[in-house]
Amino acid sequence: MPVTQEQREQAVAEALKEISHIATLPEVTLRIIDLVEDPSSTAQDLHEVISNDPALCSRILKVVNSSFYGLPGQIASINRAIVMLGLNAVKNIAIAASLAKLFRGGELTPFFSAKELWDHSNAVAITCKILSDRLGLGMGDEAYLAGLIHDIGIMIEMQYDRSQLIDALDRCNADMNGRPGVSLIETEEEVFGANHQDYGMGLCEKWKFPTPFKAAAGYHHRPTEAPSEVQKIVFVVHAADKIASMLEGGFRLDNPSPEIHQEVLEGLKITQEIIDETLAKLSESLNDPEQAS
Repeated sequence: MPVTQEQREQAVAEALKEISHIATLPEVTLRIIDLVEDPSSTAQDLHEVISNDPALCSRILKVVNSSFYGLPGQIASINRAIVMLGLNAVKNIAIAASLAKLFRGGELTPFFSAKELWDHSNAVAITCKILSDRLGLGMGDEAYLAGLIHDIGIMIEMQYDRSQLIDALDRCNADMNGRPGVSLIETEEEVFGANHQDYGMGLCEKWKFPTPFKAAAGYHHRPTEAPSEVQKIVFVVHAADKIASMLEGGFRLDNPSPEIHQEVLEGLKITQEIIDETLAKLSESLNDPEQAS
């Protein structure tokens, strides 16, 4: 029997209430988000906040010197990194560092672990930026963060009720072996009464994330249903999710088929050549030891 919207909302509300002590962003990340959203903020304002967090400073310098950004020479100062990357990119790195802490926990089943999901989310984020740049969409940094958080709903399920998530994963895996094409989305709804898109959108609302990020978390498996004003970024995340799943050993539990939705291919003008090119760049980036988290 299909899950009603009311059941979904109730399931999400209960989960977020239960894990409210876990699903929080660090104070420094919230301050960075506020600063970057304030048009009167400067690079110096951002530097003052970041310089008080040595781990974050280290992470920013590691990313800015990776092949992902392709900047010439080694950058050793946070001030220079902020200027070179821009405030938005630094905000995204801060959020990424915070999110990485949420994706902790051991192996739940022989075919799923939180680290595996984090690796997939990171791969999708990188793919989003590669695609955005290749297609000239001018939303590389925004698309990167949207890709990073797209599957955050699975972590909500894991923090809320590990045994239920294991049940959903086991059903998904059993069905995939016997009945190809079944998705984790279906088994989540059987077990939780909602799926990770619902949970992801709920968490983004709780964190007061901008609408494009809520849409990426909530519509990446049903991109054509996304509101028109945020459809482009949802299309990018959907395509990136599928492309990342094409990698050898890529996360496929919620993507039994790697085919990109036809409307997404047409809407973004993605050709097979662009898909092949993006896969090659993604593999190169993931093999860069400086980019690996």
